[in-house]
Amino acid sequence: MLRAMQCQSCLPWGSWTQLHRSLPGRRGTRSVYLCAASMPGELGSVPVGLGCVRYEGGSQEHSVKPSSSRHGLSQLRNVASSGAIKKHQKSLSAWFSHQPNEERQFGPSFSLDAVHVDPVIRESSLEEILKPSPDLTIQNQLQQPCSQVISLQNLFDVDACGRQVKNVVLYGTVGTGKSTLIKKMVVDWCHGRLPRFELVIPFSCEDLSHSHAPISLRRLITKKYQHLRDVVPMLGISNLKVLFILNGLERLNLDFRLAGTELCCDPNEPVPPSAIVVNLLRKYLLPEASIIVTTRPSAVRRIPGKYVGRYAEICGFSDTNLQKLYFQMRLSQPGCSGEGSTGSSSGEQENLVEMLSRNLERHNQIAAACFLPSYCWLVCTTLHFLYFTRTVPPSQTLTGIYTSFLRLNFSGEVLDSTDSTNISMMKYVAKTVGKLAYEGVMSRKTCFTEDDLQQCFEVEMKTESELNLLEVFRSDVFRFFLTPCVQLGKEHTFVFTIPAMQEYLAALYVVLGEKKTLAQRVGKELSEVIGKVSEDVAVVLSIVSKVLPLRFLPVLFNLLKIFPRYFSRLSGKDRDAIAHTMAEELFKEEDYYNDDVLDQINSSILGMEGPMRHPDEAPDDEVFELFPIFMGGILSRRNRAILQQLGCSIKNLAAFEIAKAMKKTVIRNSRKGLPPSELMDYLFFLHEFQNERFTAEAIRSLRTVNLSSVKMTPLKCSVLAYVMGTTCHEVEELNLTSCNLDTSSLRILFPVLLRCKALHLQLNSLGSDACKEIRDLLLHDKCVVSNLRLANNPVGEQGAQYLAEALAGNRSLTHLSLLHTTLGDRGAEVIAQHLAKNQHLQELNLGYNSLTDTAALHVVEVAKKHATLDKVHLYFNDISEDGKRELDSLRMDRDGVRALVFLTAGTDVSDYWSNILNVVQRNLPFWDRERVRQHLVLILQDLESSRRQTANPWRKAKFLRVESEVKKMLGKLQHENL
Repeated sequence: MLRAMQCQSCLPWGSWTQLHRSLPGRRGTRSVYLCAASMPGELGSVPVGLGCVRYEGGSQEHSVKPSSSRHGLSQLRNVASSGAIKKHQKSLSAWFSHQPNEERQFGPSFSLDAVHVDPVIRESSLEEILKPSPDLTIQNQLQQPCSQVISLQNLFDVDACGRQVKNVVLYGTVGTGKSTLIKKMVVDWCHGRLPRFELVIPFSCEDLSHSHAPISLRRLITKKYQHLRDVVPMLGISNLKVLFILNGLERLNLDFRLAGTELCCDPNEPVPPSAIVVNLLRKYLLPEASIIVTTRPSAVRRIPGKYVGRYAEICGFSDTNLQKLYFQMRLSQPGCSGEGSTGSSSGEQENLVEMLSRNLERHNQIAAACFLPSYCWLVCTTLHFLYFTRTVPPSQTLTGIYTSFLRLNFSGEVLDSTDSTNISMMKYVAKTVGKLAYEGVMSRKTCFTEDDLQQCFEVEMKTESELNLLEVFRSDVFRFFLTPCVQLGKEHTFVFTIPAMQEYLAALYVVLGEKKTLAQRVGKELSEVIGKVSEDVAVVLSIVSKVLPLRFLPVLFNLLKIFPRYFSRLSGKDRDAIAHTMAEELFKEEDYYNDDVLDQINSSILGMEGPMRHPDEAPDDEVFELFPIFMGGILSRRNRAILQQLGCSIKNLAAFEIAKAMKKTVIRNSRKGLPPSELMDYLFFLHEFQNERFTAEAIRSLRTVNLSSVKMTPLKCSVLAYVMGTTCHEVEELNLTSCNLDTSSLRILFPVLLRCKALHLQLNSLGSDACKEIRDLLLHDKCVVSNLRLANNPVGEQGAQYLAEALAGNRSLTHLSLLHTTLGDRGAEVIAQHLAKNQHLQELNLGYNSLTDTAALHVVEVAKKHATLDKVHLYFNDISEDGKRELDSLRMDRDGVRALVFLTAGTDVSDYWSNILNVVQRNLPFWDRERVRQHLVLILQDLESSRRQTANPWRKAKFLRVESEVKKMLGKLQHENL
């Protein structure tokens, strides 16, 4: 009988592939009941006694009981409507409605009542639990009908034989939503939405497992819920419909043998808490009470089948429609986009939901991951982080999200409470799954065969205890991290449920120091043994040396200390190796031209828009750029504190030594020129590391920051602002060309922009509102911007007004480019009016702005009187031949200004012809092709006319060279149009 109560796996020992069959919702069950199911494991975080809820139920014959007397019925009604139960409901509602810190990022409007989708519950049996099922792939599991679906409301209905169910066992693997489902059930009862029961009493099995002192059931209830003092005496006497909820049965070691747990039917008799649970389930104590138990699959057999009326399995979101409903409700919450959200944010939320739905419909790997409600929560949290982070510094890190996600699911969890080692579940995962993840990263693969799994999980199994732990892991946890691959031809391989989880666990494996050679492991164990023995030997030698003056004894004692000291030096080498691994992976040249990691995460969730890849097409190489970033993030103080709660300890000294070693590797490598996407990854790494001293030292070496063509989302802007904000040094150049900047981006980056000498903001769709921010920037007394480029932005007339005001009061700007900014004559006139008040500008580019003769000549007249302005760009404007001749007559020695209008200067080629053509060449992809073609034709005609007017052969040769360049551009334009 003891064997029957052991935590057994339902799967045959040798086959990992059979885990395919038991993914949550493998029969494709469907449900539309709205309830809670997003954060399994969180129930245990509420105060003692209020943290866990379960249904336990045994079947009883459906018999008619004698009716109560009128006095009894009246008494029952009085009790049911008493103030005690109302206070109890109010207290439970307050505790179980409480959301953890991780949930508060979605705004104050989020609550269990507002956002909740109930997972599918499938009626099961003990025989089915023990009997292996045929293998099923993910494709076969989606959308399959199932006749065994049962709702939470019907768990206590009569069974197939007509017997009343009293004990219900509700089981599911980690992440299926057991605890959150029970939280919602309790809240529903508190609000009158569960009328079957007049009193609900939740207990946490984790709480009960810590107490062994005898206590009576009535005393236990009043100890946890003082409001029930007046109600407890009625238990067992009246017909009060009571539901006991026991959450996390795997935490208790129950013994149903009479020799192990004596019978007890008196609720006033003190017995150990485990004995109370056993007798409640036996229906020997309070037989009228209903019980629901939640547990992991490995602990289902701890309760003999004869005491269970119904088994029910939580299958998660086995229907993609449930996944869509969850995302729709979660991401559409008013507070989801953060404080100060606008209508545009609402539109962005709708767009996210639409893209996510399309990705789910493709039966992508994310649909397989979202079988588990926990991963739906992770997806929503990650999207919120990516799209709605607008604070500096960001309130979260990506590593922090994944670490918190694991805390929500594994906090305080022991893999097997019956095992003497009491190893934490997360520590076991880091040692085993982390090893698999690391080897995958090193070999750049994401799909794992059954042989790969055996190599990582079974090769070092030596004892019965280790084998038992592996069985529990396979039954309860394996499917949380690994799932069958949905890719055609790879259905019998496994991938990590979320790709980034592989990189996180690989990073955790390395940082925890689990990556050791055999010699290192043996050396560590031997060092610990010798270190402990040397302490005892020291005492003995000190006594003996006083009695026997033997000089060799101190020498022997010092020899014993040599090995631990030597090993401590070797462990220091390990820290260097971790830092070296981090630097090597962070600056891999083969990854230089990939998208930055934040865009990669976004694509993995929302998918890639466009045609699907052909099955026969060779896949892209796997990229693991998050791996070193997670390594840095795990070393942050906050994440180390959370991992400590999970049983994964990283000492402060170890983190300090790794950071010290990183200065020699990471910072040195960062001084090499990095492509924009890799530079963004490096900045994100520094943000995740959360070490301001280290970041400040790293940033001081960055004098030029080139992020051109990186899509600067609010999150990336916040990361850049935070990282650059760790120092106050001036930046020589900040290139944000074509970065999708807007007004809010400029606000976030304002402190950084102040310190930049050269600021490139071309091709960002910056309109008049953004120009208002730029005005405030240029008028700030700490502004050092000397070169500002705003080319190819829709500045317009109103924007020109703001920039003109900035020119009037700025003292640092020397070069301003407003090329192709739709100024028009009125915008140029406004700038000319304020230009006289400026005393520092040296060069002004107003090219391609549809300026006519009047506006162009006015600007030049003002420029002639300016103290420092000596160059004005006016090419590609609507200037007539007369205007051109008047502008050509300007001479630097006489007028003090040079106007760049055409490629010719009288009968000679302009000294600036190459500059003008280079500007045109760079901007061809962004300008109106037909208009550029017309201007180039005019330029070519002007060149040919000037060439004919000169007799100088040297000048003719120069004209021919320039004409050749213009003809090449015209040919390129014509070819692209074709």
